[in-house]
Amino acid sequence: MGPYVRKVLCDELGAPANSAINCVPLEDFGGQPPDPNLTYATTLLEAMKGGEYGFGAAFDADGDRYMILGRNGFFVSPSDSLAIIAANLSCIPYFRQMGVRGFGRSMPTSMALDRVAKSMKVPVYETPAGWRFFSNLMDSGRCSLCGEESFGTGSDHLREKDGLWAVLVWLSILAARKQSVEEIVRDHWAKFGRHYYCRFDYEGLEPKTTYYIMRDLEALVTDKSFVGQQFAVGSHVYSVAKTDCFEYVDPVDGTVTKKQGLRIVFSDASRLIFRLSSSSGVRATIRLYAESYERDPSGHDQEPQVPSALCVSSLLENLGSSWGPLVGVILLSGWIDPAEGQADSK
Repeated sequence: MGPYVRKVLCDELGAPANSAINCVPLEDFGGQPPDPNLTYATTLLEAMKGGEYGFGAAFDADGDRYMILGRNGFFVSPSDSLAIIAANLSCIPYFRQMGVRGFGRSMPTSMALDRVAKSMKVPVYETPAGWRFFSNLMDSGRCSLCGEESFGTGSDHLREKDGLWAVLVWLSILAARKQSVEEIVRDHWAKFGRHYYCRFDYEGLEPKTTYYIMRDLEALVTDKSFVGQQFAVGSHVYSVAKTDCFEYVDPVDGTVTKKQGLRIVFSDASRLIFRLSSSSGVRATIRLYAESYERDPSGHDQEPQVPSALCVSSLLENLGSSWGPLVGVILLSGWIDPAEGQADSK
């Protein structure tokens, strides 16, 4: 990816040569994990926290995923980035010329995009994780912009996520609006509300353990009596409005993809999602996605993990009596501490 960054951002657009770092391709990535996130891109994060730079971006090794940071290390979540791009398509020459036919997001990705789509009267396609579902939609002319919570965004110019394209889109938005990254994000929250979002990965589980966890959880949350149950988190009460095991019917060819994750949707549009994911070797991973929605601007400055993590903790604590020792597998392993309402990503 490095040579493309230097060619496009430095040679073509005139960015200083020293603004492109770690751009020499190395077999071992220089001994650093190549993922663009706050855990691994610490050098960039610390540089941005100093306040000298107004815009920072990180890419993975092949450039299909990206991360955006503003001055003082202001982090733009992948779900927010997708929604903000959708809300600012008028700043992008490509979309001014081609128009927009629809949006796509993976089911675990936050619903921030949906609020933008509703205001634009544009359809949103909610798909399983995996870019092939978006490609099918784009090939049929249904989708113009799509993305996933795992730092991937793309459009119908290419049948793959494109991190460098997404960064160029952000630069176009900054140039058109003449605002900082943080100002653009906060304006977006003020208009559409903020979607707090966290993902927790519990890795290295025995496949047999994950089978029983997901089986028992599905039986519990899809029982009709589960709808309407309430979980108190501080002064807020989360009321279960809907639960299901997500399945996707492709609108192009009718293909049905089943068992793509358990969803708990609350009356205030907050969500909890449990999804089984394959991992390296013979181990398995359970991913838990927690999303909570805050419309009131006075509530837009909480720590990102607090509302959702507290909700997860409360739910798992309440599930304990029904779920038995299977909840303990998660709780006692330090994934969620119900006593403190904190989350440790593993």
